[in-house]
Amino acid sequence: MLLPIVMAGGSGSRLWPLSRQLNPKQFLALADGQLSMLQATLQRLDGLETAQPMLICNEQHRFLAAEQLRQLGLDNFTILLEPVGRNTAPALALAALQAVEAVDDPLLLVLAADHLIQDTGAFRASIEQAVPLAVDGKLVTFGIVPSHAETGYGYIKRGAALGSGFSVSRFVEKPDAATANGYLESGEYYWNSGMFLFRASRYLQELERFQPEILHACRKALIGSQRDLDFIRIDSVAFATCPDDSIDYAVMERTAEAAMVPLDAGWSDVGSWSALWEVGAKDADGNLLKGDVLAHDSHNTYVHADSRLVTTLGVDDLVIVETKDALLVAHRDKVQEVKKIVDRLRQDGRNEPINHREVYRPWGLYDSIDNGTRYQVKHITVKPGAKLSVQMHHHRAEHWIVVSGTAKVTNGESTILLTENQSTYIPVGQVHALENPGVIPLELIEVQSGSYLGEDDIVRFEDRYGRVAANPAPAETIKA
Repeated sequence: MLLPIVMAGGSGSRLWPLSRQLNPKQFLALADGQLSMLQATLQRLDGLETAQPMLICNEQHRFLAAEQLRQLGLDNFTILLEPVGRNTAPALALAALQAVEAVDDPLLLVLAADHLIQDTGAFRASIEQAVPLAVDGKLVTFGIVPSHAETGYGYIKRGAALGSGFSVSRFVEKPDAATANGYLESGEYYWNSGMFLFRASRYLQELERFQPEILHACRKALIGSQRDLDFIRIDSVAFATCPDDSIDYAVMERTAEAAMVPLDAGWSDVGSWSALWEVGAKDADGNLLKGDVLAHDSHNTYVHADSRLVTTLGVDDLVIVETKDALLVAHRDKVQEVKKIVDRLRQDGRNEPINHREVYRPWGLYDSIDNGTRYQVKHITVKPGAKLSVQMHHHRAEHWIVVSGTAKVTNGESTILLTENQSTYIPVGQVHALENPGVIPLELIEVQSGSYLGEDDIVRFEDRYGRVAANPAPAETIKA
C-alpha cells in the first residue's frame, strides 16, 4: 500500500493577486473551478490502493488544509506543521520518520499539492509502473515527457533500461533555449517533476549517508513534537537547526539508486498565469474567460473576474485578474515577473500580498467591507456549530448586527441569543464570544471602532482550535 505524502507549502506569488501568502495557489480552485489544487491532487489517487494521506504544510495554512481534506470526506489524516521552511529534503525526512513510526516501512508517494495533471489514468499507470522499482529499493522519480523546449524546468537524462523504467544518467539545471531544444530533439531528457516514490527506510538510509545533519535535526525535532487536533507540531527549536536543502541536491543527484519512470499525463506546475492560459479550455478567439467577463475583439487573453463584471475591447495577449481588492493587467509574455510587483507591495508594507479581503478562519470567514482611520466593517460568516474564541480587545469596541441565522453571544457575564435584525454592543475590554448554535450559516455585520483595529489586538482565553497563548491574562479578568 502507498502512503501519499503531499507537500502543501509555498506561497505561489507568481499567481498574485489570486494566490496570496495566507491563501496560496494550492488551496485555490484554479483549473476546474470546483476543487482546489490540493483536493484535485488527492482525488486523482482514486483507483490506487493508498493509505490516508499525510500533508506537510506551514502553521499559517493548517486550518485551511484540514478543512479541504474534510470536504473530500477524508478522516484520520496527518498534517505535519513545519515551524520554518527548510526545503524538501528535511520535510520529507520528517514525513519518512513519522511514517516508519506509524506504519511498517511504507512506500511513500511524494506529490506536490499545486500541480495540474490532466490525464489521471496515465498518471496512475506511471505510479503502478514505479512500484516494483521502489519495492526493490530504488528511489524513483517521475520524468515528464517534454512537449516543447522549456527553459523553466530542470531536466533528467535517462540511463539504461531498468525494469519498468530507467536508471538516471544525470540531473541537469534549467537550460538556455538552445540547450533545451537539443534536449528535446535527443529524446533522452525529461522534465524534473519533483514527484517521487520510494520506501521510507531507503530514503532515510540515503539521507543519512549523504546529509546526516538533516536526519539528525529532523529526528530531534520529531521527538519533541506534539499532537494538536489534526496536526503534529514539530519542535521549532530543533528544526531551526536543520540545514536547508532540496531532495534533489541532498539525495537524488548523489545516490546510485535513482530510477526514473516517464510520465506523459498533461502535467503542468501552473507556475504562472500564462501556464494556466496554455492548459485551459479557450474559446474560438483563444481567450480563456472565468467569471463575469465580456470580451469583444480580444484574442489570446486570460481574464479572471472574481467579484464584478470585467470587459475587454480590442486587446490581445493579456492577462487580466480581478479580485475584490486588486487588479492585475499584464502582457502574457511578462507574467513571470509578477513576483516583482509582489516584492514592491511587501516593501511598501501593504496587505495585498498577504490577505484577500476575504480571510478564512477555522470557524468560517470574514470579508473586510470598508475601513477608515478609526473604524472597520466586516461581513462575518460562522459555520453551523462553530464558535469563535472567548476573547477581548484592548483598543476596539464592536457592534454586531445579525443578517441571517442565529447567534449565541457571550457579552461579559451575560449570554443571549440574537436572530435576524437584532444586534449587540461589545465595549472595549469586554470579554466576549460568538457561536452559531443553528444548522444554517450565521451571517452578521461587525462594525469595529477604536484607536487600533489590527488582528493582533485579540487576547484569547478559551479556543476550541488551540489558538490560546499560555497565561493570556490574570485569572480575575476571565469571567466569560
